[in-house]
Amino acid sequence: MIRTSPRAPLASRLQDIFEGVTELIERHHPDALAVEDVFYARNVRTTVVLGHARGVVLLAGARAGVTIHEYAPALIKKTVVGRGAATKEQVQFMVARLLRLKSAPQPADAADGVACALTCVMSAGTAKLHLRIAG
Repeated sequence: MIRTSPRAPLASRLQDIFEGVTELIERHHPDALAVEDVFYARNVRTTVVLGHARGVVLLAGARAGVTIHEYAPALIKKTVVGRGAATKEQVQFMVARLLRLKSAPQPADAADGVACALTCVMSAGTAKLHLRIAG
């Protein structure tokens, strides 16, 4: 998991995210990168900061030549839970259930990331992917 210091300047945090994603791509050689589309948080500043973070993730994927798939939050919820207005708790529960985990990935944002990846795998047209499961 990539963590940044909440007290660090935004540019430094974005650099940490970019370098972390780049390192993960280099280590695991994925065929695809699944990213949640921009969504609007209640706080405008949060929306803008998340947009910046999403941008550096997309940049890392593009620079590595990885195919990028973007999914709307409602589509991710619908794919994993069965309804587009699912709660975070429902997404966490279904991620754990689908992957036969004893508990959902923590924090909740990690479960959201896994749900996005599951949407990529479960979506039409991804049969060509050669999924590699790191052990």
